Amino acid sequence: MSVEIDRATLPCGVCGARVTELRRGRCWGCYTRWGEARPVGKGAACTVCGERRRSELRLMELHGRSHPFCHSCSGRLSRIDAVPPTLAGIRALLNRERRTGERRGEGVDRRIFPRERRVGERRVPPRSGASDTDPHIALADLEDIVIEIEAAEVEPVEQTMVRLAPEQPHENG
Repeated sequence: MSVEIDRATLPCGVCGARVTELRRGRCWGCYTRWGEARPVGKGAACTVCGERRRSELRLMELHGRSHPFCHSCSGRLSRIDAVPPTLAGIRALLNRERRTGERRGEGVDRRIFPRERRVGERRVPPRSGASDTDPHIALADLEDIVIEIEAAEVEPVEQTMVRLAPEQPHENG
């Protein structure tokens, strides 16, 4: 035996569909389209992982405020049932850095030559500006390089050329 429950419906401010829940005066479909169409500001970075490519960023409303999230972090965040109330809690929940803590515990190191495996930083730090000592030179810094070639250094190179064939006289004599 099925029982129908009448729920109060509200009209969407955009498409007029009658729904039981509105978000910013819109149904969920219109709200999603509106949210994805909002531009992300210049210089924005993902709130969780620091991704800076604007094509990967989108604004996501969270606890009444809009924050930039990358495609990956926003997808992971949308699947969470209980979103932490603070950004620090969200970062801790979504952080994918596995090198922050020791995972092996207090067990005995059974290697023949025990040594620390986590020496140095394996990942390249984010680009904040290249200096003369930085091995990761930005391409914009290469514009100042000028290569000068003197005429004596240029070697002649034979080139294949395409020319019109000379006209042949007709033999219809």
